[in-house]
Amino acid sequence: MSATLFHFSFAVNDLDRARHFYGQVLQCVEGRTLQGRVDYNFFGHHIVAHLAPDDIVGEKGRKIGGALSTPLRHFGVVMSLADFQQTATLMEKAGVTWINKPSVTQQGSVREQMLMTVSDDCGNAIEFKGLNTITDVYAVRAAESVTA
Repeated sequence: MSATLFHFSFAVNDLDRARHFYGQVLQCVEGRTLQGRVDYNFFGHHIVAHLAPDDIVGEKGRKIGGALSTPLRHFGVVMSLADFQQTATLMEKAGVTWINKPSVTQQGSVREQMLMTVSDDCGNAIEFKGLNTITDVYAVRAAESVTA
């Protein structure tokens, strides 16, 4: 299979705030801009912020996780630990709205990771995972795997 890009289209309640968060804070390159929407290169993937305040889920949805309560409706990126630390520093300096500050989860397992979740202040939760080897996000312990 040839290389692919993930595409995600989502609602925001303010395009100027979206431009600030995705463009300035996260330093994602802005792509095509049309009336009521802005495209970004989100860590190598194509996302599109659409001005649609009535379609925002925000904090209305269910939460997942134990100690870290992340909104069920979220999106994000899995990255190297170095990229995670750089992104965390950018967000800390920008004073983002934290949902979950950077912390270690699944400690001692093959999926041990750094995790942080922020609000884009436009109605969306964005989650960042940092792993030594990003494909370990798919790893399961032998007891968790299901055989046919």
